[in-house]
Amino acid sequence: MNEQELRKRLAGLKTEHRDLDAAIDALLEAGSTDQLQIARLKKRKLLLKDQIAMVEDALLPDIIA
Repeated sequence: MNEQELRKRLAGLKTEHRDLDAAIDALLEAGSTDQLQIARLKKRKLLLKDQIAMVEDALLPDIIA
């Protein structure tokens, strides 16, 4: 992937991460008792966070100190 594709992917991942965060908050505020669904959303959010970190690492050049 080139830098432009990585930046596009990063933007998409961050958007999905924010959307999941909003969905989790909405479920919690609504008093949802579906803990399994909330747990699945949180797990997906953590996976996205890991993917975001990997893409960000790919965008940053390695600097040898």
